[in-house]
Amino acid sequence: MTDAHLSRPEPARRGTAQPGQAQPGPAGRPVHFDHPVHVDHPVCLDHVVYLDHNATTPIDPRVAEAMLPYLTDFFGNPSSSHSYGAEPRRALAEARAQVAALIGARPAEVVFTSSGSEADLLALRGVVLASGRTRPHVITQVTEHPAVLETARALERLHGARVTVLPVDGDGLVDPAAVAAALTEDTVLVSVMAANNETGALQPLPDLSALAHAHGALFHCDAAQAAGKIPLDVRTSGVDLLTVVGHKMYAPKATAALYVREGVPLEPVVYGGGQERGLRAGTENVALAVALGTAARLAAEDLADGRARRIAVLRDGLHRRLAEGLPGRVHLNGPAEDRLPNTLNVSVDGALGHELLAACPEIAASTGSACHSGTHEPSPVLTAMGLPAERALGALRLSLGRWTGEKDIETAATALIRAASPSPSRNWPRPTPTKPTTTPASG
Repeated sequence: MTDAHLSRPEPARRGTAQPGQAQPGPAGRPVHFDHPVHVDHPVCLDHVVYLDHNATTPIDPRVAEAMLPYLTDFFGNPSSSHSYGAEPRRALAEARAQVAALIGARPAEVVFTSSGSEADLLALRGVVLASGRTRPHVITQVTEHPAVLETARALERLHGARVTVLPVDGDGLVDPAAVAAALTEDTVLVSVMAANNETGALQPLPDLSALAHAHGALFHCDAAQAAGKIPLDVRTSGVDLLTVVGHKMYAPKATAALYVREGVPLEPVVYGGGQERGLRAGTENVALAVALGTAARLAAEDLADGRARRIAVLRDGLHRRLAEGLPGRVHLNGPAEDRLPNTLNVSVDGALGHELLAACPEIAASTGSACHSGTHEPSPVLTAMGLPAERALGALRLSLGRWTGEKDIETAATALIRAASPSPSRNWPRPTPTKPTTTPASG
């Protein structure tokens, strides 16, 4: 399979690719599938392999096509009783049903929000304020997304909640025994993510939710990274609240949803006209809801077609190429098995992640480190897992997506191996420090 390097991105092409034909992917690269697929493709930067799908995904052209009429022709308010409201109202209901189908919920249990952070806020704040407890207790864990951790801290500061933040093990997993030990009669909510955004580590949701329910507490799961990448079922996992995010599964930013199990009391996050079961007032953005619903439908089709297995094979191929090209220097961060099929987080001995990526303009990817005034700090997630600072600073997060192909994997591996190989100009491999250069944060 060869690249079709273009001087500039071409507009999306429409039609259907038959089995065995090449489908144009990002930057015009042909991507081969073994079954018919729609051949519209997003426009991406040419010559750059995008391996940052856990940060955000390109908008699938089928999603853009589905939402467009609700930005133009069908502009009516879905709450209006006249004819202009009929089609937006129907489309909103269909989108709600599509999101529900992806996670095994009922349509009436899906509440549309403007972001995953808002959905997390509705879940945590909603439960705490509706609990009626004077000192409600919330349990979460240290590698949660800041949308959960910062909301928990705000509830502690503003509403007198007590918050327990549990540690994780070397794979980034919370111990169910630690959750059981932390539960009290005042615990109203346990919030644990489905999959970590940096390592892809999958938490044991059924075990954790069962423990919460045994103590009369509710269970919330931020599934921003997991939804659409692995099968999710709110019934079998036992969750009461679950966050789904559009821009992690090929929909635009600023569209998300919260699953709220029927009967779960929540304080609204936005007060007003009573939309979204009275939990999130404001006239619904029908176009973005349609985008999220379409993305959910496409994700469900991908899961049914085994696309996740294809991506896992590519991910493992990238890992193998790196390990063979840099023998003894590549270390996997997080679990080898129980992780997202698209996520590879590795550290390279003697190299800094941000410097490796700077030396690889062919790749768009992430590190777990944060840069403050030119000083890089180790990833809080990897630090919480007990990794020393030098390994955390050497980490790369390579996250694959719907249009990632074999050629992309070859290009990325070749570039990273070249950049990490001994070079006087780059002064690596660097000597490994005898002590961590930064004190790991406490759990």
